[in-house]
Amino acid sequence: MRTALNGLYTAGGAVAAFAFCMIGALTFAEILARLLGTSIPSAGDFAGYSMAASSFLGLAYTLRKGGHIRVRLLLDKLPPRPARAFEIGALLTAVAVIGYFAYYVCLLVWRTYTFGEFTLGLVPIRKWIPMTFMAVGIVIFFIAFLDDLIAALSGRDPSYVGQSGVADEFVPSRESKVKTGGYFE
Repeated sequence: MRTALNGLYTAGGAVAAFAFCMIGALTFAEILARLLGTSIPSAGDFAGYSMAASSFLGLAYTLRKGGHIRVRLLLDKLPPRPARAFEIGALLTAVAVIGYFAYYVCLLVWRTYTFGEFTLGLVPIRKWIPMTFMAVGIVIFFIAFLDDLIAALSGRDPSYVGQSGVADEFVPSRESKVKTGGYFE
């Protein structure tokens, strides 16, 4: 199960990276086309869809790698047991909020599909197609938070604890303050 979940998070991150590269490729192609006196129909629209895909599909991967901004001022001041309770409370809140958001995003995609809506622009496409990337990304994000909540409830550290996108010399780790070794121990 762990391998499948990690594969899901990595796949979301890989597709997000590809979508991010597509933004650059589409922008470069549009600049080149304009220099040649023409344009690529709906290049800006497709770059926007790629931006949404890269943003939402990368959320879970970024969470698992500790890349989201977390304000740990309170957690760093608390002893391990209250810190664990606050962390679990934050994860419960995140699961509730992201679950609510995921439900309504999926509902929106379904309604867009059933109504047969098209995007505006020179190249109209079914609106549910680019919106699906957003829905898949937020569902994977929900799964990642649920995964971390289950880990925290079972006494293990959430995935993002001890990981940081910032150099270690700038962010003191929780382990350096808690002599028992783990975040929740």
